[in-house]
Amino acid sequence: MKQRRLGRNGPSVSALGLGCMGMSEFYGIRDDTESTATIHRALEMGITLLDTADVYGPFLNEELVGRAIRGRRQEVFLATKFGILRSDDPRYRGVCGKAEYVRSACEASLRRLGVEVIDLYYQHRVDPETPIEETVGAMADLIREGKIRFIGLSEAGPGTIRRAHAIHPVTALQSEYSLWTRDPEEGTLEVCRELGIGFTAYSPLGRGFLTGQIRSFEDLPEGDYRRSSPRFQGENFAKNLELVNRVEMMARTKGCRPGQIALAWVLGRGEDIIPIFGTKRRSYLEENAGALDIELTEADRRALEDAFPIHGAAGERYQEFMMSLLGR
Repeated sequence: MKQRRLGRNGPSVSALGLGCMGMSEFYGIRDDTESTATIHRALEMGITLLDTADVYGPFLNEELVGRAIRGRRQEVFLATKFGILRSDDPRYRGVCGKAEYVRSACEASLRRLGVEVIDLYYQHRVDPETPIEETVGAMADLIREGKIRFIGLSEAGPGTIRRAHAIHPVTALQSEYSLWTRDPEEGTLEVCRELGIGFTAYSPLGRGFLTGQIRSFEDLPEGDYRRSSPRFQGENFAKNLELVNRVEMMARTKGCRPGQIALAWVLGRGEDIIPIFGTKRRSYLEENAGALDIELTEADRRALEDAFPIHGAAGERYQEFMMSLLGR
């Protein structure tokens, strides 16, 4: 497994990370047995970076990952997140970055994961009501206490990244980045590179859309989060499907899968970028890992970027409230 450094002064981890969110929620029926087998297969393949969060499940995903890595902790670079709040209402989302909440959330994640230290701890979304200095200061305290090793942010804007980094070095920023979500190219990647912060790209497959396996709205199972996602609705779906057809054409010429092309493009955007793809099946895990062997020429990259210009996808990434938390 190829390795990449997480930031200028951070640790080396696998060039691809495994996102575990869909194993517990959002993408159809759970299968903890297959999900556990997928995590084990990832470790066998040398994928060391596992990504979870307290909000996934909620809480169930950290417990699943914790069980899966029991006895194999030394093989894992473990990332989790705090800051998005849930309630009994499945539609509710809130955010919190207050210092006392940071500490209590970390203690709870450590218990669920069954570990003594979290390798990379992200603030999942910036809390507009709490100064980033307070949140990152609390995270720095956790480092001094040996409860976390590195600090991360997610979907933070350039100004916030600079303020956070001035309090304590930020090792990684995680934001959505793919052919159909190129927003980080509008200043965020530039700031990360200036400050030596690594970039972990979530949803590099466009929530599965760029794999070409979703041809109609009915392909999404009942209860699937994407059924309420703006990019999967009506005319947006049809327009985005036209974009996916371009990826499929290139995949046919190279004798590979569309998802491998999409991942290869993200990998090719810089050695400081680590795509975090999500899957709960071993077959897709192995297929996605094959992206490391795909070579895109400069002409290939230009063709993809011409087909997928910045803001070229139809529809917003999220519904209104979650959109309001991006780039803060």
